Amino acid sequence: MEAQQIGELLKDRNIVLKGGDVISNGGGFTQVPNFILVSGKISVGAKLTYAMLLKYAWQNDYCFPGQEKLADDIGVGKRSIVRWVKELEEADFLTVKRRGLGKSNLYELTLTSQKRHR
Repeated sequence: MEAQQIGELLKDRNIVLKGGDVISNGGGFTQVPNFILVSGKISVGAKLTYAMLLKYAWQNDYCFPGQEKLADDIGVGKRSIVRWVKELEEADFLTVKRRGLGKSNLYELTLTSQKRHR
C-alpha cells in the first residue's frame, strides 16, 4: 500500500485540511495523548499547557521552559501557568523537578493512560 498524506486520508470524512503538507506548513505539529484531551480532571488551560510542554519535549527529548516562556507562548499570565501546572501535577500527568533558584524547572510528562486518569 502506498503512503498517503493525511489530507488524502481525511478527504471523505467531515474534517477538511486546507493547505499543503500538514507537517511542513507552520513548523510541524504536536501529538497529544487522547487520555489528556478527554480528561475531566483538568481544565482546557491545563490541557494546552501539557501540549506546549510536549511541543518543547519533542524537540529535544527533555523540556524545561521557564514559566514566562510558557505564558508568552500560550498568551496568558504566569499565574495561569502556575495554576495549570499544579492541576497537571495533582492529576499525575506531570512531575515537576525544581532545579534551584533562578533555574527553570524540569518537567516529566506522563505519556501512558491509566484508569485513574479518566
